[in-house]
Amino acid sequence: MPRSVNHVASRKRRKRILNLTKGYFGSRRNVWTVAKNTWEKGLIYAYRDRKAKKRSFRALWIQRINAAARLEGSSYSRLMGALRKSGIEINRKVLADLAMNHPEAFKAIVQKAKNA
Repeated sequence: MPRSVNHVASRKRRKRILNLTKGYFGSRRNVWTVAKNTWEKGLIYAYRDRKAKKRSFRALWIQRINAAARLEGSSYSRLMGALRKSGIEINRKVLADLAMNHPEAFKAIVQKAKNA
């Protein structure tokens, strides 16, 4: 008796991966083994870079806060220390946004931290 192979399921599985690699260069998009390896590697990069994205945004916020703090005659580390000492709990994301888009509000926070 001949072996029964489920061609429909295997073709569907391969087709799904090949559709996910649409837009890749050369044989990465249409050769099954190359496309599968590229797609799997892409998942690894995506996982890694979701973590790296958080690190790079935090670094950007710190740079923006530092630049704005220096305009007010302080530094990032002195400002963050003063904020903690005065009990002002504000995260870096919001602080960086204030520094960029609302400098008068940032200035008020810096003054409050210095005076406390």
